[in-house]
Amino acid sequence: MQPIDEACALAHGDAAGPAGDRTLVAVFSSPVARYLLHFGADLGYRTVLVDPTGDVPTLDKSIVDGETDVVVTDHHRPELGEVLRDALRLPARWIGVMGSPRHPAPHLPALRALGVDEADIARVHRPIGLNIGSHTPPEIAISTLAGLIADRNGRPGGFTH
Repeated sequence: MQPIDEACALAHGDAAGPAGDRTLVAVFSSPVARYLLHFGADLGYRTVLVDPTGDVPTLDKSIVDGETDVVVTDHHRPELGEVLRDALRLPARWIGVMGSPRHPAPHLPALRALGVDEADIARVHRPIGLNIGSHTPPEIAISTLAGLIADRNGRPGGFTH
């Protein structure tokens, strides 16, 4: 009898994945946030939407712990600096802001204007996700989640082994 390959059993649906206590917080209601939350739930995340105009207006310790990945889905919002400052005060595992590397990062001057320390600012990832040439909200969400999975597993992402 051959030994059971756990990874193969998982891939074929013959074994349950590890019980997760991971949380994915999408900040700001957007089309990408909707896909992040949908696909994130399928990947075992507890998903939460935070939006200053929505039902969960702020990030706090009831939502964010050391197993939480925070993804800011709109870098044009005037609340960007305050939201990131608040996220940096919490024990989030990972914090990132969506945005093209071809454009200046608006979170940098926003955080500096609020007096956030450069070491904390450096904790904010941008750009985020794997570079797969994504353009549509579902593609951007998949790219982002793939990058989070790679980071969580200590992998570089892409096709590098």
